[in-house]
Amino acid sequence: MQKEEGIAEGLALVNNAKISMLGTNGDDGYPNIKAMIKAENEGLKRIWFSTNTSSKRVAQLLRDPKACVYFVDFEQWKGLMLVGNVEVLQDAESRKRLWTEGDEKYYPLGVTDPDYSVLRFTAKWANYYHALSNVTFQL
Repeated sequence: MQKEEGIAEGLALVNNAKISMLGTNGDDGYPNIKAMIKAENEGLKRIWFSTNTSSKRVAQLLRDPKACVYFVDFEQWKGLMLVGNVEVLQDAESRKRLWTEGDEKYYPLGVTDPDYSVLRFTAKWANYYHALSNVTFQL
């Protein structure tokens, strides 16, 4: 598989995904994985999520921003792992960017709720897998 094919197929996978797996480093140094709703993506380079400021995930990311995000298509057995860093954001612009109707269910004080944080993942490199072949590439 060529890099260009991996990038194109990986981008299609990310663009069509609603859910991804976010991997962070736990307090004990072991990996932790959590399913997350993908709020937005900027190609393969940036993936955006929202979460509770009080969550274990935010505490882990503030201590160690290294993370990975994994997207999978179970029917076609395709997968894309992105590796990079996550920033925990609470600025008004980032919060408004991801806010959607119904979010008050999780953040009852609205877009300014102190328990509302935005996660901005920035990928450094990726590995795309399909049909027993894979390709690793820098982003």
